[in-house]
Amino acid sequence: MGTFIQLVVDGLSTGSVYAALALAIVLVNQATGLINFAQGGLAVLSGYVAYSCLQQGIPLLAAILLAVLASFVIGAAVERLLMRRFERGDPDTAIVVTIGLLTLVTGICGWIWSYNNLQFPSPFPLTSVDIFGAVVSVRSLGTTIAIVAIMLLLQLLFLRTKLGLALRAVADNPVSAAFSGLPVGRLLMIGWGLAAALGAIAGSLVAPQLTLTPGMLDNALVYALAAVILGGLNSPLGAVVAAWLIGVLENLAAVYVPFIGHDLKIAVPFILIFVILVVRPQGLSGRKVVARV
Repeated sequence: MGTFIQLVVDGLSTGSVYAALALAIVLVNQATGLINFAQGGLAVLSGYVAYSCLQQGIPLLAAILLAVLASFVIGAAVERLLMRRFERGDPDTAIVVTIGLLTLVTGICGWIWSYNNLQFPSPFPLTSVDIFGAVVSVRSLGTTIAIVAIMLLLQLLFLRTKLGLALRAVADNPVSAAFSGLPVGRLLMIGWGLAAALGAIAGSLVAPQLTLTPGMLDNALVYALAAVILGGLNSPLGAVVAAWLIGVLENLAAVYVPFIGHDLKIAVPFILIFVILVVRPQGLSGRKVVARV
């Protein structure tokens, strides 16, 4: 039982990292209607910004806060200077641009900070607690709690605030939103900025668990996209639940399913995608979209 609990808690912690990126992808989609494949690269860039602040003697929490603020500015600038040129065109073109942006940002990070593994301190104590016989790290618990808080804040943003409702209106129909007097361009910038800031939090959470490298979130981005597909593009709650489900089932399958093991556990999210999309194509919490033709 102790091993099972430890696997579940560690899976929730790993899933929380996927969830942070998934929430950022959902946020961009809610604000612009696009899927941002560059989210992982922007999160890594924010991690390097925080690392540079630490090298200047700035305390850890202040460095993370500065990285979050810098990421908001970078995300808004990317939307204003790059993505706005493609947002009214073919959506497939904009998606290809985000893939190119991912490659560009990864290369810039490697050029400036090198491809060496850099150590990044954890914002949580490196201690453990006993939960029903399982030794669980405080970092795992802290990561999970942080993602729960962010998910609740995003739910409140989209459902209970004027800004969130305006972002959703712009994503659904930017032309009608503009005719209604909403500042569409400014709202798109805010949406990209908030998503980049959320990615900065993901980078700060995952960098201590791995090491800071330009490609540290490549695998996590794949899992995050799987979580978004499973949970639904329009549901922050669904994306988080799906990310946790992936993290937990991945850990359990690696230990308790003999023919999977640690080598084949990456297949778990794709099996889940196949099963759930056959039963419920819009995802666990997604809404069916009806189009009049």
